[in-house]
Amino acid sequence: MFEARPTPVGVPTTRLPLFHAARGKVRDVYEVDDERLLLVATDRVSAFDVVMREAVPYKGIVLTQLTAWWLRLLSADVPHHMISANADEIIRDVPELAAHRATIAGRAMLVKRAQIFPIECVIRGYLSGSAWKEYAAHGTLAGEALPAGLVESDALAPAIFSPATKAVTGHDENITIDRMRGFLGEGHARDLEALTRMIYARGVRVAAERGIIIADTKFEFGIVRGKILLCDEVLTPDSSRFWPADGYRPGGVQPSFDKQPLRDYLDRERGAGRWNGEAPPPTLPEEIIDATSARYLDAYGRITGAALDLTQYT
Repeated sequence: MFEARPTPVGVPTTRLPLFHAARGKVRDVYEVDDERLLLVATDRVSAFDVVMREAVPYKGIVLTQLTAWWLRLLSADVPHHMISANADEIIRDVPELAAHRATIAGRAMLVKRAQIFPIECVIRGYLSGSAWKEYAAHGTLAGEALPAGLVESDALAPAIFSPATKAVTGHDENITIDRMRGFLGEGHARDLEALTRMIYARGVRVAAERGIIIADTKFEFGIVRGKILLCDEVLTPDSSRFWPADGYRPGGVQPSFDKQPLRDYLDRERGAGRWNGEAPPPTLPEEIIDATSARYLDAYGRITGAALDLTQYT
């Protein structure tokens, strides 16, 4: 396991000399011009669609740099929105950010400005998380029947594409593919599903070489001048469940390299009646923050094969 020694300080928000277009659950979005945006991944962390009060050190750097790593790997086959995730290159393009290099280093990505489809393209190779909870209660996923007799963390072959509506705040909603077609039209719905399956399959193969199972993940897509682009984060601990392949045992919750320590803590709080699953969230103990930070750094190291060199960003 890659050693991670997180500091107690994170970056919960940013203030840059650009128009602040949006503040998502994790990212601060700034307008550069009519054709470009600056996405800055803070150390805010969300779980069950609720943003925690505390920041998780290094998280934003991991999200940005791991996404950049995947986009470079996929670029020959998948058009994407990234222009640069290198702070010095970004400053050359946007000189007014020069005085803010410490803020953007590692966590900012200059991207093409796309019209984002209002759908989360979720794909599940294993029955886990909210999918398992729905199946255990009703035998379905997004209202569609699944085979009987499945157990938690069972493999799903083929992987199931299960789109969801996007929510800036509150909970995303799983929807049927028919509803997705109603939102986007037949052609775009077909294209997004095909891209989702192709990117997931590629990610699964790469991760398997590192001894990691990608249990599920989600993608966002946008369109620029009629061309569909892969946007936002890609195969990160925020958007995916990563499991160690050598410890995989269907029939229960799997150990993971994502933010599962945070999810598990919140599940315990909810089960004990100390949290109702909505904002405001409970206070996170320091050990949960540290464990979550370490998992993010470990995920980066295992997937890319090299520990994240934090010295160039701090």
